[in-house]
Amino acid sequence: MIFEFSAHRSCKVKTLLKEHDISRGLLAKIKYKGGNIWVNGVEQNAVYDLKEGDIVTVAIPDEPPYDKLKAVAFSLDIVYEDEHYLVINKPVGYASIPSAIHDNTIANFVKYYITKQGYQNQQIHIVTRLDRDTSGLMLFAKHGYAHARLDKQLQTKAIQKRYYALVDGETDLPQIGEITAPIARDVDSIITRRVHESGKPARTSFKVVEQYGTVKLVDIELHTGRTHQIRVHFSHIGHPLLGDDLYGGSLDKGIKRQALHCHYLSFVDPFTNQLMSFSSGLTDDFERVILYLKNQ
Repeated sequence: MIFEFSAHRSCKVKTLLKEHDISRGLLAKIKYKGGNIWVNGVEQNAVYDLKEGDIVTVAIPDEPPYDKLKAVAFSLDIVYEDEHYLVINKPVGYASIPSAIHDNTIANFVKYYITKQGYQNQQIHIVTRLDRDTSGLMLFAKHGYAHARLDKQLQTKAIQKRYYALVDGETDLPQIGEITAPIARDVDSIITRRVHESGKPARTSFKVVEQYGTVKLVDIELHTGRTHQIRVHFSHIGHPLLGDDLYGGSLDKGIKRQALHCHYLSFVDPFTNQLMSFSSGLTDDFERVILYLKNQ
């Protein structure tokens, strides 16, 4: 892919490119794997001295597929796609990436899709993940440079994700609230997490949208990205998610998976500086549970 940048001051090529999120690792790929750098149309290297107004053009080499990741045919629900990014609506029951126990994953499905489309860049770059039984919006970068350009937004929590969850608890839940509690690994499990002072800081804010007896539909925003954060935080305050028996949630109210759905995703497209925002309606199983609860 070809990208063009204008020098606004005197500096070296590598300095200008670093300001545009081209790392030393990516520079090495440009140098050794078929890319190139031109200044005002003349081939140069990364230590060339630029003057204000110089135009730097970079050719980033294509990314070959990762052979160990199997392509698996699946009909993706594509919410948005351009030359840099792909947003899909993830179904329930599929992990984001392969593991020892999961090899039929969203990453496998996306590899099949990009292979079938014949895209130049064939590697999978997941920007935002979801648990296997969480549904909703997932963001992919279609090449490594696009992924790198979102790294700063990931680090500064500028990528916004909001979730709907059905939580159940006998105690009152404020209409608007925040849960701030550190999350650590559970001492007896490599899977589960717990609130503990030894953990990493975690912050979750929420708003109650509707209430059906002891069950509440909450709109949740994550300010940190700890494993199982929403599930752990709401279990900690006595309102576990319906269907989430791993953290004390009920399985007898019509849903057998954690009632969690990523319904909103936004980020600033670093190539256009435009705010990109996407939404996803509730899944059928969510809607059925809500209808059931309303009729109780």
